[in-house]
Amino acid sequence: MEFDEFVASRRPALVRAVVLMGSPIADAEDIVQSALTTCYRHWAKVRRAGSPEAYVYRILVNTRASAWRRKWRGELPTGDLPDAITDADLTTGLAVREALAAMPATQREVLVLRYYADLTEREIADVLRIPPGTVKSRAARGLAALATTLRSPDAHG
Repeated sequence: MEFDEFVASRRPALVRAVVLMGSPIADAEDIVQSALTTCYRHWAKVRRAGSPEAYVYRILVNTRASAWRRKWRGELPTGDLPDAITDADLTTGLAVREALAAMPATQREVLVLRYYADLTEREIADVLRIPPGTVKSRAARGLAALATTLRSPDAHG
């Protein structure tokens, strides 16, 4: 597959994966753009990889980590507070995103790469540079946390 075909078919999924990992949509788009720029410069190497998609996700995870370290996260004072959320009927997608946001980033990354990006445990291990057993244990703990959070009465408003 050529680079332009890859971007056309996979960019929305890459942005969504970064959002699911906990980045705001605007930041996710910037992170994906930076990652794809890196991929473009090394496309021949990416294509030769055993799993090009996993290789791109590794670049994406690394780019996200670098962006997170550089970003200033200070609070800015404001005179106006946002309106409280009054809609008690949250959608399942919102509940899942909130549950993902509440878990450690290490578990969230594994769950997003496994169940959203559909990478294998071996590919995730390669992307995150951790042993496959760590992928399995993080996934198990993450799924247990999601199940507990989504079953609790507080999870739906």
